[in-house]
Amino acid sequence: MTRTQLCVSTALFSAAWTLGLAAPAAAQDTPPPAPANQNTAAQDAAAQSSETATSPTDIIVTAQRVEQRLQDVPISITVYNQQQLENRNVSLATDLATYTPSLSVNQRYGPEKASFSIRGFNQDQSTAPTVGVYFADVVGVRAQGGTTSGNTVGAGSFTDLQNVQVLKGPQGTLFGRNTTGGAVLLVPQKPTDRLEGYLEGSAGDYNMWRVQGALNVPLSDTFKLRFSVDRNKRDGYMINHSGIGPKSYNDLNYTYMRLSVVGDLTPNLENYIIATYSQSHTHGYAARLLGCNPTITAASGLLYATSHAACDQIARQNARGDGPLDVEVDNPDPFLRIDTWQVIDTTTWKASDTLTVKNIASYGEFREHTSFSLNSDNFFVPAPFPNTGKPFQYILLDLAPGMGNSSESTVTEELQLQGRTDKAEWVVGGYLEWSRPIGWSAGRTSIYGYCTDTENLVCQQPLGVGIISASATKISFNNHGIFGQGTYHFTDQLALTVGARYTFDKITGYSQSSRLTLIPNAAAPGGYITILACNDARANGGRPPATAADCFVGTGSTFANGQAIKQPQSNRPTWLVNLEYKPTPDLMAYAKYARGYRQGGLNFTNPGLETWEPEKVDAYELGLKTTFRGSVRGYFNVAAFYNKFSNQQVFGQLIAKPSSGLAGGAAIINAGRSRIYGLEVDSSATFFDQLRLDVGYTYLNARIQQLITPTLDPSSPFAQIIPNGKAGDVLALSPKHKLAVTGTYTLPLDKSIGEVSLGATYTYTSRQIVTTAETATATPVLGFDPGVLQPMHLVNLNLNWNNVAGMPVDFAAFVTNVTNRHYRVNIGQSWNSAGFENALYLAPRMWGVRLKYRFGT
Repeated sequence: MTRTQLCVSTALFSAAWTLGLAAPAAAQDTPPPAPANQNTAAQDAAAQSSETATSPTDIIVTAQRVEQRLQDVPISITVYNQQQLENRNVSLATDLATYTPSLSVNQRYGPEKASFSIRGFNQDQSTAPTVGVYFADVVGVRAQGGTTSGNTVGAGSFTDLQNVQVLKGPQGTLFGRNTTGGAVLLVPQKPTDRLEGYLEGSAGDYNMWRVQGALNVPLSDTFKLRFSVDRNKRDGYMINHSGIGPKSYNDLNYTYMRLSVVGDLTPNLENYIIATYSQSHTHGYAARLLGCNPTITAASGLLYATSHAACDQIARQNARGDGPLDVEVDNPDPFLRIDTWQVIDTTTWKASDTLTVKNIASYGEFREHTSFSLNSDNFFVPAPFPNTGKPFQYILLDLAPGMGNSSESTVTEELQLQGRTDKAEWVVGGYLEWSRPIGWSAGRTSIYGYCTDTENLVCQQPLGVGIISASATKISFNNHGIFGQGTYHFTDQLALTVGARYTFDKITGYSQSSRLTLIPNAAAPGGYITILACNDARANGGRPPATAADCFVGTGSTFANGQAIKQPQSNRPTWLVNLEYKPTPDLMAYAKYARGYRQGGLNFTNPGLETWEPEKVDAYELGLKTTFRGSVRGYFNVAAFYNKFSNQQVFGQLIAKPSSGLAGGAAIINAGRSRIYGLEVDSSATFFDQLRLDVGYTYLNARIQQLITPTLDPSSPFAQIIPNGKAGDVLALSPKHKLAVTGTYTLPLDKSIGEVSLGATYTYTSRQIVTTAETATATPVLGFDPGVLQPMHLVNLNLNWNNVAGMPVDFAAFVTNVTNRHYRVNIGQSWNSAGFENALYLAPRMWGVRLKYRFGT
């Protein structure tokens, strides 16, 4: 049986047994009881200590901005409560994607800077997210920069949650920013009227240790407080053999804190304040060199230098017997520091039995400081270049003096009016979002030089052509919208939902830049250590620069090569039409059509290609949701979808002109049209309160229908742009099959012993395409296509012993990637511009134990 047949067979088997179980349930005359107090129902469901305790009637979601049962919402959703997140050892966004078939993740710049994709809608560097990530109904703090940092929530945000909801398909009617792929909602635990809490400690291999805790205090009858904290640290798993810098990369090191206060100001007026802080300080990511092109001749100049230096590094790897998790990186002080904080204030006024007024306001800040080698290299000058054997760096990104790589603040304000009548429910409102720079966001990039301290210009000139590109930007975002959505019930069985939104998006960007040329200094030790000077005589008032500092004025408004201003903007409507039919209380069918939209963007690093336009999608979906109960209880949900994707934002590789002195680059262009269709299955069954089986499966067929390569301006420093794909290709990072099966068995033990459960999860992801731009050039040399990620089979195990010996103590043990498989999760896409390729790898097998003490009334 092939892997494709395995996935399809598993999904069909899941459908068969769940539909078989659902048939008698559908014939029941008694409808499921509606929770009297949905807030309490949701909290009680999240507080369950085992997966087998959760039933569909317990699961409350907020996918339509009001609390509803999961099975009553005509949207394809996957939901995890806190216990399920802990059993799966979810602490970062990348972990969540492992277990959610329709959710994928782009880890091009490491796990801390990963971005989500749903149903094939991917986010490339510098673009707006295709998947909105919301914490307590507020979108993640925005960041600016050349990579996909930010636009999510901070590290540690998966701590002390009520649940996580993954909404599939465009959600642009009711949610803040417009997106094309979907939304991920993180719902925190809300303060309760009980004095309670927990303290949890974890330890594992790679020197992992983690401490978590929560304290809930009812200050009075009307005020309640909850404080949560998470401290997590682990060594990296990519081992560095260069002898320079840290011993390992891809480490984990974050601190997260949250304070929540609920005030019942009157019986009908509630104020809910959340303050969060996240600090993540690591060495960043590292990639392993995967292959090089030894056929490039010396006549190719710098392309020869990088390709043959890479071949030398691979030879050293092979001589040591390195594995996939061994690297050589020559950055003496790599770091990635991301600091995020946010305050959210939600006021809810129940004006009457039929009208509720809700206001959600927030303020947050995002800051990033980083220094990293883009391609994780440790290069030495090859012959016949002068200075043979001297070290050089291909591309090293670092800080500019006194500045961060990204510093942005975000303010949001949303007002909702929620109403209902005997036949209808509706919500109307307005949304305002302002993101503003906190000073200049700046960095220095060393290209073909060798810098031990780029920030202070301590650099060398081994190849004779090294430069430092220094740039600073200020980018502001205005994202505003008005929206309305209502559901009308023609009968108890038939309802129609119609929604619309009009969005106003504007970006204003300022850029100041300088290009510094490394010049020889024969008097320096070794003869090739250098000082810096600007290649533009306008620096320092038109005179040759007296010092290197004249090339880049970090606190002023005068930069060597002047200032650029761009203001792209767009206004677009989006809408939703959804027809749902419930022949019985346990069966619902729905049909939906939605228009999605993602705004354009701005990146100053690519002359002539700084801006790109919005993209849109027309999404069609048919869904079926069934519920069954009794000795076997659970649900079976299936959705089929078709997306028509136009004016698509496409990633392209830039090939520099030899005379430019640049090392190539990347840009976003509007050149694509695609169609995406597929099937999603989300099912769960609990047998006799002891065995729970969860099955999720996604079939995705995503292909490019049109891809037009733009013509570059003759004055551009780039000779060619190679789009990431061509007509007929599969969309990037869009696996055709993705399967997740989790089984949890609770042992039949006396309550005095406690509750012991064993869990196992198997996930399968079929092969993925990162890029086809290297297929024709790299495959004949390497014997394989580096742009193709091979299928992944992962097995995770967990053991939970709750209420140990009747005490308020829980013990857990877990193993992830049990078979210790080494899978590539992305590549650097440097083959065409530099003659070599590198790859990022999935975390190896890891194990750990947890001990939790619960206290309170």
